Amino acid sequence: MANGKRKINVNKKVWAVVRGLVIYILIALAALIFFYQVSGGPTTSGSEVPISQIITDTKDGKIEKISLEGDKITAEVKDSDQKLTSHKEAGESIYKILESSGVDPKSVTIEVKDLSLQQAWIGILSAVLPILILVGLMIFLFRNAREAGQGIFSFAQSRARLFTKDSPQIKFTDVAGAEEAKRELSEIVEFLKTPDKFKALGARIPKGVLLVGPAGTGKTLISRAVAGEAGVPFFSIAGSEFMEMLVGVGAARVRDMFAQAKKAAPAIIFVDEIESIGRQRGMGISGGHDEREQTLNQILVEMDGFTPNERVIILAATNRPDLLDAALIRPGRFDRRVVLSLPDLTERKAIIELHMKGKPFTKDVSTEKLARRTVGFSGADLANMLNEAAILAAREGKKAIDSKDLEEAATKEKLGPQRKRMQSEQDRKLAAYHEAGHAIVGHFLKNVDPVHRISIVSRGMSGGHTLFPPTEDRSNESRSRLVDQITAALGGQASEDLIFKDISTGAASDIEVAMSIARAMVTQYGMSSLGPISVNPRSMFGIWRGMDEGSELSPKMHDAVDAEMKKIMDSCYKNAQDLLRKHKVKLDAVAKELLEKETLESDEFEKIVGKKKN
Repeated sequence: MANGKRKINVNKKVWAVVRGLVIYILIALAALIFFYQVSGGPTTSGSEVPISQIITDTKDGKIEKISLEGDKITAEVKDSDQKLTSHKEAGESIYKILESSGVDPKSVTIEVKDLSLQQAWIGILSAVLPILILVGLMIFLFRNAREAGQGIFSFAQSRARLFTKDSPQIKFTDVAGAEEAKRELSEIVEFLKTPDKFKALGARIPKGVLLVGPAGTGKTLISRAVAGEAGVPFFSIAGSEFMEMLVGVGAARVRDMFAQAKKAAPAIIFVDEIESIGRQRGMGISGGHDEREQTLNQILVEMDGFTPNERVIILAATNRPDLLDAALIRPGRFDRRVVLSLPDLTERKAIIELHMKGKPFTKDVSTEKLARRTVGFSGADLANMLNEAAILAAREGKKAIDSKDLEEAATKEKLGPQRKRMQSEQDRKLAAYHEAGHAIVGHFLKNVDPVHRISIVSRGMSGGHTLFPPTEDRSNESRSRLVDQITAALGGQASEDLIFKDISTGAASDIEVAMSIARAMVTQYGMSSLGPISVNPRSMFGIWRGMDEGSELSPKMHDAVDAEMKKIMDSCYKNAQDLLRKHKVKLDAVAKELLEKETLESDEFEKIVGKKKN
């Protein structure tokens, strides 16, 4: 199919070139005929004189030869290269003209050129060529109008990209990690290959599989791997590509896409970011006539219509399953939900080893250590981290990638690149004590992970950073851990207050993080004196009040939630201040070292404050 499309494109290009050449040739011929008609025929070098002068010179014996081309007379002067040109009246004979003027025609050589055939062709072309030009112009205009009309109707055609057997294939072996998802999807592959095995037992293959997971976890990649394993055509499209400014285009594209897939069956349709068209209905301003909802309705009809689309399976990806319409994700449409979460330690190690292929590394690089360092990284983050490390090594002229390159790449992936900017000594001192405050508080709290790096070098929007990367994968957080995280986040401002008796704007992002944790503890996790309550966050801030089901929060409960959040924040801030007062000597030592080195690694930090006690 790809070769067929390539041939069609080549034919179109050839036809465009030929059409342009024909138009240019016609224009050139028309211009030539017009010029010939105006000039009266081919031109000859010579002087234009009255015919009476040629007759007089002939009578005087000065003319050696007279040439006649139609009505044009050319006279050659004796003993000279000069030629005299003139024109006679149409239909008059040159012999009669000479005899009537008393000149013997035999006294001079007369040569008559027959132009009847040339004049006949000119006459034919003069009559036919304008018609040909007009017909060609009309064909050109009609063809362009037809192509424009097809362009309008092409709005309704599917924009899905087709990957066939001839396209580069991706297999499950090319997807590192996601073992549970691959086991779930392997049944889809088996059905596409051997459907009779399932039909014999009366089993019905799922019509749709919904892939759910954070961005970068490989939803698109594993979908292509399913098509590669099954060896079937793969139609890929994003949810936003269904929508256009014309009404009804989205629904028409859905119909066209399903029609193409049914013709190519067995086939897979992959819809990325399906929440852009699959959101809950009834929330639009225009109600049921909303274009997005009409597109969704057409998808529902195609997936659950009267004509079963056997051996056409839909894979859809989203990172917001809570936004999808209930009718879309019910059994019979999207029967299965496959969750792709962030990779764990084993999966991160496999992903790192996969992307390390083709890159040279020094002997000190440990995939185990790197996998433990990158807790919370997605597969896309890990791939980009290794690519950034290769770029850093190449920039410095290295022959292989070392641990320092990988550490810098990991930090860059999460915080952004370094920003070298001029800072006053006061700003540097403020940043040093701020980051040292985070590090000291976190180090002496039991439920905070060990300090990995402290730096006062600007990255992204921050003036410095203190990293506490998780040492292990966790699926749940305890109340004590959340409280300690808030305390560590407030350690920077508490340090500023302790040392300078003043606070700066540098703690804005820290307070935002602390507040979001405290809010979740009160309104979602039931980790406050209010007990196990769950409050819709939208109802707290008056967003769409009256439109959502979470507007049950009374003013009294609203005040109680605010009080609990403030209670948690105040308690954590006081705890941070107490820890910093207790360890002020170590705080000063860490800040001093930061001012000298700008960046401290974990071993350098522990030399000052000692090993962390668990």
